Amino acid sequence: MCWFFFFSLSLSPFSTDGWTKRWVQSKHQSDYGQFQLASGKFYQDKERDKGLQTTEDAKFYALSTRFKPFSNENETLVVQFSVKHEQGIDCGGGYVKLFPAALNQEDMHSESQYYIMFGPDICGFGNNRLQVILSHKGKYHENNKTLKCRINKDTHLYTLILRPNATYEVKIDNQKVTSGGLEDDWDFLPPKKIKDPYARKPRKWDERQQIEDPDDKKPEDWEDSEFIPDPDAKKPDDWNEAMDGVWEGPLIPNVKYMGEWKPRIIDNPNYQGEWIHPEIDNPKYRPDPTIGHYHNISVLGLDLWQVKSGSIFDNFLLTNDEEFAEEVGNMTWGLRKDVEQQWRELYEEMEKQKEAEETKKKREKERARQEDVWGLDEEDEEDAEEDDEEEAEERLKQEGSAARASLDQKEAHLDQKDEL
Repeated sequence: MCWFFFFSLSLSPFSTDGWTKRWVQSKHQSDYGQFQLASGKFYQDKERDKGLQTTEDAKFYALSTRFKPFSNENETLVVQFSVKHEQGIDCGGGYVKLFPAALNQEDMHSESQYYIMFGPDICGFGNNRLQVILSHKGKYHENNKTLKCRINKDTHLYTLILRPNATYEVKIDNQKVTSGGLEDDWDFLPPKKIKDPYARKPRKWDERQQIEDPDDKKPEDWEDSEFIPDPDAKKPDDWNEAMDGVWEGPLIPNVKYMGEWKPRIIDNPNYQGEWIHPEIDNPKYRPDPTIGHYHNISVLGLDLWQVKSGSIFDNFLLTNDEEFAEEVGNMTWGLRKDVEQQWRELYEEMEKQKEAEETKKKREKERARQEDVWGLDEEDEEDAEEDDEEEAEERLKQEGSAARASLDQKEAHLDQKDEL
């Protein structure tokens, strides 16, 4: 039997201000950042693509929604949501948390006990992790793999699947990015095998792959002295060994010097390979069938810190049906992704054109100033500049409207009704 909890911020009762009745703002701190319902600058449908958007820079956020408690024991659990960082996030969270029913939503904070933390976590260039943190016996465990999230300005769909056979899968935009076993990729338990503490490498174990040839001999005429005494040097006649010590002639470079002699290298006939420490069963290891099983899951929360606000969260889904989750992803994120990307690229191109025009005008203005020694044209330039700015803004608006209409025509075949 398929069950699911689906929260789309654009569907009743979440449209307009209805979402505030289902989502609770924590009062643990008085200065938490506020969310608003918005679709952002780029969207496929302005109303249907609305989601929860962070609105204040350099703020902690703590918002949550409650649903009927359930357990994923002997069940698949799928956690799925979409997030868009159209502000170009530089440091902040984009993840969700699942909490037990005992959570006091009005007191939710960063130290509140949770079961699962899943989603993007970005802080600085190159540090864009996809966090998959699971709780087990009161401790939090990160996935041992280095998983990367998406950092562009488009909406992306994140999916975590926990299966009852202790395996998992992570998907981004409905495409698998990793999978494996819970015991293998998290340090929930002691290792199954350990090195035998009583095993020792034999003293005569030979790990050298190559050795010097014991039969290779240095030639008798090999000159390995870089300097030699000068054969033409003579001890001074007045040299007194009692006073001056033993006379030693000066050294000169040896013209026959051949370098340091080394025997040739051959394969070691006694090579035994690298010694591998034998392993034994770990007496401390005990299998635990409860890994990844959570009871009374009842709250989904956004417990975040963001330096630059503007992220939009939407289409939260909890279900036990993997195929259903993929279908929901295609019917929500899948409908908007192409149009949203085209609209963003068009907007960015228009911004580049606007910036190029402004740069060109500044150069022309500067050149005119240099030529106008008496400053007679300054007032006329200011009036002309204001007129040009108004004309440029109006032209960009017209171009944007025409481009948006073109995109809407291309996507007219899409069903605008969400049937979930």
